[in-house]
Amino acid sequence: MRIAGVVRTAAAAVACSAVLASCGGSGDGGGGAAHSPQGGGGGRAAAQPTTDLKRIPDVGDRLRARIPRNARQVVAVYGAGENSAASTVVLYTKQGDTWKKERSWPAHNGKKGWTRDHRENDKRSPVGVFTLTDAGGVLADPGSGLPYTRTASLQAPHYWPRTHWHDFDYVIAIDYNRVPGTPPNDPTRPQGQAKGGSIWLHMDHGSGTSGCVSLSRSGMRHLLRTLDPKQHPVVVMGDRAALKV
Repeated sequence: MRIAGVVRTAAAAVACSAVLASCGGSGDGGGGAAHSPQGGGGGRAAAQPTTDLKRIPDVGDRLRARIPRNARQVVAVYGAGENSAASTVVLYTKQGDTWKKERSWPAHNGKKGWTRDHRENDKRSPVGVFTLTDAGGVLADPGSGLPYTRTASLQAPHYWPRTHWHDFDYVIAIDYNRVPGTPPNDPTRPQGQAKGGSIWLHMDHGSGTSGCVSLSRSGMRHLLRTLDPKQHPVVVMGDRAALKV
């Protein structure tokens, strides 16, 4: 059962703080102010659909085989390089046997890049294919197709740089080392704490994250309103070289 806005115990507050620190911008002052935190990441989406595709572009056989057969929505995150924090998010939908590129947005990933073996606090985003089952945020539900938990416990601490304060206004949980069907900030990590967790899609603050993928406010609102559990959405994410394997 989802309960938003409940009064948390001191222990729960500590757990929540750890979750936020794991996911978003940190308090290390490393976030540049190149973009507005609410406008986020360069903002304008490319809305022009492309020609139908037989497969997701630039995704090799290894990861393509991990996309569930029933998945009809794919959020592809194309990292610029293994050690780069710059990336592009593209939404693909499947119609019949073909994929269509719907929209794309400039984005950021872990400030140190990507890894196939993500560890707690390594500042890299995990490469892989993960389901998308749950969403939430500080702000009211904008019309999310995914189950949405609104809670003030997602508010970024105000000792973080001001550019990071709106990071978690909207959040989509990436099902890496978490229990699907729970709110994004549920601290349970089935593979253990050392494997990290709290990897989300969230609002951009203009620079790399602690492991999440961030994009503009408009991009997050579009994904929240578009992703549909009945279409079994997944994210395919990694640097371009890792994706092509």
